[in-house]
Amino acid sequence: MYRYNLFSKIVGIMVIMLIPITLLYFYSNKTTTDVLRSELNTSNNNQLSFFQNQVETQMELLSSWPILLLHDPDILKLKDTALEQQSLNLAAMQLVKRIQTKISIQESSSNWNSKLFLYSPSVHRMVTENDALPYSDDELRHEVKAGWQVDPVKDQGEERFRFSWFSYTPSMPVFSPGQAATIMKVEFDSRNIEDMLDQFKSDGRRDPFYYKEGTGLIFNRSADRALARRLVRQLEQEQMNGSGNRTLELDRRSYSVNIVYSAKMGWYLIDYMPLSEILQPIHTSNRLFYFSVSALLLMSCLTAYVLYVQVQVPVRQLVGGFQRLKQGDYSVRIGIKGKNEFSFLSGRFNSMVEQMQELIENVLMEKIHVREARLKQLQSQINPHFFYNCFSFITSMAKLDNMKAVVGMSHNLSRYYRYTTRQERELVPLPEEVEFVTHYLEIQKMRMSRLHYTISIPPQMRTLEIPPLMLQPLVENAVLHGIEPEAAAGRLRITGACSGREMLLTVEDDGQGMSPEDIALLENKLGRAMDEEMGCGLWNVHQRLRLRYGGEAGIVFAASPLGGLQATVYWQLPMDNSEKSLREG
Repeated sequence: MYRYNLFSKIVGIMVIMLIPITLLYFYSNKTTTDVLRSELNTSNNNQLSFFQNQVETQMELLSSWPILLLHDPDILKLKDTALEQQSLNLAAMQLVKRIQTKISIQESSSNWNSKLFLYSPSVHRMVTENDALPYSDDELRHEVKAGWQVDPVKDQGEERFRFSWFSYTPSMPVFSPGQAATIMKVEFDSRNIEDMLDQFKSDGRRDPFYYKEGTGLIFNRSADRALARRLVRQLEQEQMNGSGNRTLELDRRSYSVNIVYSAKMGWYLIDYMPLSEILQPIHTSNRLFYFSVSALLLMSCLTAYVLYVQVQVPVRQLVGGFQRLKQGDYSVRIGIKGKNEFSFLSGRFNSMVEQMQELIENVLMEKIHVREARLKQLQSQINPHFFYNCFSFITSMAKLDNMKAVVGMSHNLSRYYRYTTRQERELVPLPEEVEFVTHYLEIQKMRMSRLHYTISIPPQMRTLEIPPLMLQPLVENAVLHGIEPEAAAGRLRITGACSGREMLLTVEDDGQGMSPEDIALLENKLGRAMDEEMGCGLWNVHQRLRLRYGGEAGIVFAASPLGGLQATVYWQLPMDNSEKSLREG
């Protein structure tokens, strides 16, 4: 009935309302995250492309210097200079000096730290800003190649790269130092690129670096080189193909990696950022949303609990009170708390139940008085034919002048009669009932000398009180219907037993007994109204026990180990009486 109470319904409604809101937020959050990542990747790619163009422009500018200088008049004049001896003459020295000045001016025109080299086959000198030294044709032949040449160098324990570009006249399919008129080389160090990477990293989140397969990496000066190398190894496993965006997982952290490839340089410009830093505002917003949803759910639960306590609990108490009242429990009362409509209803309920209890108690007392009157009526229905037989025995013994038998019968009969006439008591001690049965058995023994009986009652049962004339009808039934019809029978045994509140008194004989069908029929008759075929003794005992002790009392029959019938009287003591009796026992 209370499976879906008010509290669970309100909480369920709030949860159902929050589910679509949460799902909509998740969808919106996912869309926002995807858009942010897409826009961020686009912005990063644009910035990397712009930076890449700056580097390429600077390198193109440097590669144009040799072409410009090859058409300088002094350099053209130097190729026509012929030396008569190995050392330079004064005119050649002055010409070289002017060329060195122009080389110095050209090197100073760029922000990059670069060097220009002039190789003159005519004077067989390599002219730089400060020197004019001889060179080897074989070495030069191996150095000159098309495009930018990259060579690794060691600088104070750090690996750097030297970029060089050669231009020469005239053009030829295969370079030969002897056939060239003038050869120019421009050279710069990778530290120029490192400076630009440091400037590009000024926002603090970027960590760009250059990478070329088979050559190496160019880092900014504050780069996490170990992390960058791990990223490169993972990118190499996935085969980098041109520019693009990647998301890599390292040490349970996600990184957004942007790649821009320079076809002119042959290098990859790579930049990466942790996604946790990029999405930090979104994560903060998510936490605020989760906190708000949790707080709303908590407030809903508190509201539902208040309604549950103020409404559902009083209603349940009223319903429970009516259920107990329906089951016959008129002692039920509902506790009254506060001053509201439900406290008024609870007060009226308690008043109604109290009045009903008073009425029922009055009716119950009337029923008890009627039952007591019925008990006394049942006790008075003992068959008096036994007394007629006893007086006939006394008359016979007197005629035979057997005064001892007359005296014994008179004594036992007087004690027996005295007990049966004391009907004012509702309960008698069990020893008195046993003594009364003993007098009866002594009377029957005078009539039947073959009768032998034993009585065994535990000491703890001798303090019990039982209804009077409860045991005698069972003994009488055993003597008259069990032992007397059988000439060989004569044993009768009375025993008592107790277990907790359960009390048993058993009467058994070695007479003719009864079949199981007859036993079942007899027990069935005991529960119905008495008819002409049913004797009043056993029926009286059974009904008196049930009236006094309830449905868990009565008489049952079974085959006796002695060979006859076994009749057992059973009942349960009230809790207070059993505890008192057991303590006294």
